Amino acid sequence: MIIWILGVVIVIGVVGALALQYAISQNGPAVLSAVDRITGGSGDAVQLELVSTGDHPQQKLTVWGPETQSDAPRPVLVFFHGGSWRSGDPEDYGFVARAFVERGFVVVLGGYRLDEAGKYPAMLEDTASVVGWTHREIAEHGGDPQRIVIAGHSAGAYNVVTAALDDKWLAAEGLAPSDIAGVIGMSGPYDFYPFDSDSTIAAFGDAPDPKATQPIAHLRGDAPPMLFLHGEKDTTVFPRNSRLLTKELTERGGEAQAVFYPEMDHSDPLISLAAPWRSRRDLTDIMAEFAMALPASDTVSVPVQEESR
Repeated sequence: MIIWILGVVIVIGVVGALALQYAISQNGPAVLSAVDRITGGSGDAVQLELVSTGDHPQQKLTVWGPETQSDAPRPVLVFFHGGSWRSGDPEDYGFVARAFVERGFVVVLGGYRLDEAGKYPAMLEDTASVVGWTHREIAEHGGDPQRIVIAGHSAGAYNVVTAALDDKWLAAEGLAPSDIAGVIGMSGPYDFYPFDSDSTIAAFGDAPDPKATQPIAHLRGDAPPMLFLHGEKDTTVFPRNSRLLTKELTERGGEAQAVFYPEMDHSDPLISLAAPWRSRRDLTDIMAEFAMALPASDTVSVPVQEESR
């Protein structure tokens, strides 16, 4: 009887794991957010506002903060999703917001146009638009506009790093890279020309100067401090992207730090931000500590060096 019960439990566990794996494959972020909400609880984090930033339905952002506002302004994390510039919705990334509101941030989840509507340079225009809105409006939600850190996973990492290195994108919003306190890139592509995948060809193939689309083409020693997180088993975006950009930025006197995870693939860093995984891994802590330690965007910081895990 005991053996039979154990067998049933194992079957249920396997079926449950397969069902979860299938659900993640269909809309991973939405499933992660649901799992996070169920297993981790929402804590004091609530969605404060949903904002349209343009005429296209994908041009939008959501603002998250604590249900009980404090007197002191909080640092701000602006996060952009991945999805190969073809898919993704900021409203599916509540798990990211809950992770960092819990650690003392106001969080903005940014959206940008995708597919045909989002071809280069539209994704960068929309990224800058979200950052511009945040800089102008976030004080109304308890955030500090001088302590804005922009972050992203995969395609979103490309967006934020490019916006921080090539100053023409933020200039369209009346801002400069110096108005950003710091940048965090997770599993990001920063040097992928010539384009050799369907997603990069679709997003960048019509660019008049394709080499200029690459973050590696806009190196500057005065860039905002940057933190790169990358799995060594990432075969979607190879870790050489983070390793190379860290090296090139530091050689020019910039501040860049890279942390590599030997057992992680492309999605693992993002999954690590959702409960219950975030309590077992250090990525949320590393990101929060990096962002919290940054000075306000109008002061100078001290460079750090590359490290591996």
